[in-house]
Amino acid sequence: MEVWEVAVIALAGLWAGLINTVVGSGTLVTFPVLVALGFPPVTATTSNAIGLITGSITGAIGYRKEWAGQGRRLVRYGVASFLGAIGGAALLLSLPPDAFETIVPVLVGISVLLVAVQPLLSRLLRNRERRDRTSSPVLYLLIFLVGVYGGYFTAAQGIMLVGVMGLLVADPLQRLNAFKNALSSVVNLVAGVIYAFVAPVDWGVVGILAVSSIVGGLLGARVGRRLPPTVLRAVIVVIGLAAIVFLLVE
Repeated sequence: MEVWEVAVIALAGLWAGLINTVVGSGTLVTFPVLVALGFPPVTATTSNAIGLITGSITGAIGYRKEWAGQGRRLVRYGVASFLGAIGGAALLLSLPPDAFETIVPVLVGISVLLVAVQPLLSRLLRNRERRDRTSSPVLYLLIFLVGVYGGYFTAAQGIMLVGVMGLLVADPLQRLNAFKNALSSVVNLVAGVIYAFVAPVDWGVVGILAVSSIVGGLLGARVGRRLPPTVLRAVIVVIGLAAIVFLLVE
């Protein structure tokens, strides 16, 4: 890789680590950057998933105070995410590359839509105090399905988790964000380990993203409670739309 390519990937990794911790959907930054630099979509996805693991874990640790005392719930939710991630990684590895390249624009489009409607989800979450705190089988099923999606294509899984959990359980929004960071870390770690052994991976990209996303995760944890996500959301939507156009043309 050229020096400027390393710099671009590092900047994308830093930005993705920050966005993943604060909002979610950092993959919508790193994935199109990698594809634009000439990496095949499957390699871009696997390398991105492994490279962003460190940033996800850093963000989850940064929110540890919000999920303190919720260990049992976190373990139960984590099991659902764990199993879903295995299923999603299996889908990525079993489906032919052509099928992946066909469905990626659809997945990116869904992710962009989720990012765009997040303010609406936030307004719906204001009524979460009225909802039962008891975890229902439906919640575990949806967490599992988000894990499948995350194991297949990681973009916007965090927003999906916040939306699903916020509509079904009664918790402060910051705690939901903490759960989101922790469960996304589980999915990324499980899928990343599988990819590392059986999927095409560019380890140079992984190393760059791993280091830069740590910095992004630390920054995201610091400013997550104070930084309005409006600007970040707008950037993600623009980049996501550009990615859809690029993938369709390609």
